[in-house]
Amino acid sequence: MSYVKPKKSLGQHFLTDQNIAFKIVDSLSSSVTNVLEIGPGTGVLTQFLLSRAEINLHVIEIDRDSVMYLRENFSELKNIWSEDFLKADIATKFKGNFSIIGNFPYNISSQIFFKVLTMRNRVPEVVGMIQKEVAERIASKHGKKTYGILSVLLQTFYDIEYLFTVSEQVFNPPPKVKSAVVRLTRNERKELPCSEEFFIKVVKAAFNLRRKMLRNSLKGICENLPEKFATKRPEQLSVEDFIELTCAIEKC
Repeated sequence: MSYVKPKKSLGQHFLTDQNIAFKIVDSLSSSVTNVLEIGPGTGVLTQFLLSRAEINLHVIEIDRDSVMYLRENFSELKNIWSEDFLKADIATKFKGNFSIIGNFPYNISSQIFFKVLTMRNRVPEVVGMIQKEVAERIASKHGKKTYGILSVLLQTFYDIEYLFTVSEQVFNPPPKVKSAVVRLTRNERKELPCSEEFFIKVVKAAFNLRRKMLRNSLKGICENLPEKFATKRPEQLSVEDFIELTCAIEKC
């Protein structure tokens, strides 16, 4: 039987607590069918996913040692992709929608979420364990210091729930920070009334100078902001405000 050693280069911290693993999998809606697990490692979530008869499970794993371990220990797992999630053409591998779950590596969790956004009309739900600080950030409401670029962009298309906190001591090796599990559920917004590319540009420009008023941080994009936004700072704007602001700037 293969033994998989966590690799620092891949940001691997293997969850060892079975109860927490079950709780994470149980956070997936009962209605899901196609599910993609990112970075299954030694299969601590995989075992519970496989126990749900309604789930058509696929896993994607960049670590070849983990792939070998999964093939040796989970003969019922038929769909193992030995690939990098960030580079793989995921959407073409499923017919219809698919939900995503995983203990996401801290060093690429934001990139995972940005890729999810590009597939949002195919991904109705995401359950992920990530660094607690990142979880607080993406679930943050406007008006808070933790509210930022990822908060706005994800909340534009997903409802986000901070589910529970996970201690450092239930991992091998223990990370230096606490973790948390979040659930993203696709909202009803189909598309933006403005250019999505320009919307992203406005949000990023605003938060890149987050201590400045918007009339200063967005000066390079628009000289005359609407008065209702000009003296505000980015964390004061809701998602709807950012959409309204972008629409207004497009008319500048």
